Amino acid sequence: MRTRASTTLARLMAYKKKKRLLKDDVASAVLYVRASGNNVIATCADGAGNVLAWTSAGERGFKGVKKASPFAAQMVIEAIVKKASVFKVRNLEVEVSGITSNRDAALRSLQTSDLTIISIRDVTPVAHNGCRPPKARRV
Repeated sequence: MRTRASTTLARLMAYKKKKRLLKDDVASAVLYVRASGNNVIATCADGAGNVLAWTSAGERGFKGVKKASPFAAQMVIEAIVKKASVFKVRNLEVEVSGITSNRDAALRSLQTSDLTIISIRDVTPVAHNGCRPPKARRV
């Protein structure tokens, strides 16, 4: 008689995740940098939107308040450039989101890399006072 744990294990072993094949040579890519007050997350994707590499300050070993420091942002960008070099990325379009000083540090460290930056776009959402509030309740 099989136990519940062994049945679950058998199902997991039978399930094989289909791995997406990525190209080895990607000429241009898009780098998304999200610099919030708590963390810095960088994602590199090709033109079709397939993620090539990603990293964050937490993954790089920073904890707590140090994840939101400009030095952590610099380390994140250096790591993502190193990971993207495996795919032979030469041109980058950069989309930056966030209002902290970390995004400036990220852009400065990105300019020191040997990649060609085609464009830098700020995609930070801007508040517009939101929806109209409901009418005042009359009792």
